[in-house]
Amino acid sequence: MVYLILGLILWTAAHLFKRVAPELRAGMGAAGKGLVAVGVLAGLGLMIYGYRQAEFVNIWFPPAWAVHLNNLMMLGAVFLYGMSATKGRLRGALRHPQLTAVKVWAVAHLLVNGDLASLILFGGLLAWAVLEVVVINLSEEWERPAPGEAKKDVLLVIITVVMFLVITFIHNWLGVWPFPG
Repeated sequence: MVYLILGLILWTAAHLFKRVAPELRAGMGAAGKGLVAVGVLAGLGLMIYGYRQAEFVNIWFPPAWAVHLNNLMMLGAVFLYGMSATKGRLRGALRHPQLTAVKVWAVAHLLVNGDLASLILFGGLLAWAVLEVVVINLSEEWERPAPGEAKKDVLLVIITVVMFLVITFIHNWLGVWPFPG
């Protein structure tokens, strides 16, 4: 669990660095971007390693219906994440579509995983996403972008379905079939 927790701390610190110490980060120039990238990747690696190595300690038993809700929420999370790159009518519908996607993703995974490592990982990333939104909202103003073309939103739906299928394939490849049998 130590690596998992260290990974979460490093991930959070790397992401918040720009907001917490903007002058220091700006003074570092391109090296600062590299440092943040290394911090994020190292944090991710530690989280994955720590999660996979963690002893299974069951805290609660998720209900069977939670799997269906999880899958629906994951489809929504993929869509929300994609909204950050859309040039369609939905552009600007949410201020933080990627962080909202992370929050939906984390809650969805908390619904179907009742072990301690999952609670630390997904709960920790949920806490990070909430903190990140608060810090960003306090540190910068937001100007809502003008909506684009509706056909770009149709493309977003298609990309969402394809990405959801890719994510399903990856889960299956890792030995976790996300659909009840």
